[in-house]
Amino acid sequence: MSTFERLNRLFPVWAILFAILAAWQPGWFTSLAGQIKLLLAIIMFAMGLTLSRHDFLGVVRAPLPVAVGVVLQFTVMPVAALAVSWVLGLDAALTTGMVLVGATAGGTASNVMTWLAGGHVALSVSMTLVSTLISVVATPLLAWLLVGQSVDVPVAGMFMSIAQLVIAPIALGVIIHHFLGQQIRRVEPLLATIAMAAIVLIIAIVVGLNAGRLATLGPLVTVAVILHNAIGLAGGYGVGRLLGFDQRVARTIAIEVGMQNSGLAVALANQFFSATAALPGALFSVWHNVSGSLLAGYWKRRPVTDAEGGARPIAG
Repeated sequence: MSTFERLNRLFPVWAILFAILAAWQPGWFTSLAGQIKLLLAIIMFAMGLTLSRHDFLGVVRAPLPVAVGVVLQFTVMPVAALAVSWVLGLDAALTTGMVLVGATAGGTASNVMTWLAGGHVALSVSMTLVSTLISVVATPLLAWLLVGQSVDVPVAGMFMSIAQLVIAPIALGVIIHHFLGQQIRRVEPLLATIAMAAIVLIIAIVVGLNAGRLATLGPLVTVAVILHNAIGLAGGYGVGRLLGFDQRVARTIAIEVGMQNSGLAVALANQFFSATAALPGALFSVWHNVSGSLLAGYWKRRPVTDAEGGARPIAG
């Protein structure tokens, strides 16, 4: 095992250590807030380098997992948000924030966690893109249905963000892979290490930026966010296996459903509701990266073999 592979196996440890460090000394990381987009673009580019056009053709040939994941994204997560809020007795503002988190699309960090967990990255990216397009309509509609108020979604901004952070860097990586695939395969552990370092730094930045607000959050909100995330992860994996998908696809669906574009939820809450409504999204931003990294590390140590495939394996 190479040094890079050893570092990658400790990903959950690095995530937790840097989150604690950022909570203790937020000033060390808050100055890097402007670099989050660049870090995400680097992560997406590194992942794109490991993908070929055949990975995406496999998803096109087997669209059912994408459809299942997207349906779960916009049913399990928003309904779970409302249910958890009701059970824990959260007030209207916090409930609105929880529902906004549940009603947004999958986050780009889910693509990284899927990659590090040994899941189907092309499937994860496809689900993120499809759910993001659908969220233009689904997010305000679900918010209106579940909390009684409509939310205007910044359509142009969302498309621009996805183009900058996902489509362009991954497309560039895929193009380079087409010409240099043989050489890239030799340095894949290094690429994974670069992605891991970037996501750990993003976690630290997010924790640092929210250190003050995290200190004021009550235990009920913390429990609510953890439960919400856990329901998404467990529901995505459980339904995937019940439908006969192999473990690789079920893991991908679990991570995609459980990890949300909570940054968008925070922005919408701040713009259309209140700072209190933004708190669940801020905490979710931290927690889903920590839980996602822990799950990715756990699954990475339990690689999927072809023999473990179910009745409906996906091509690619």
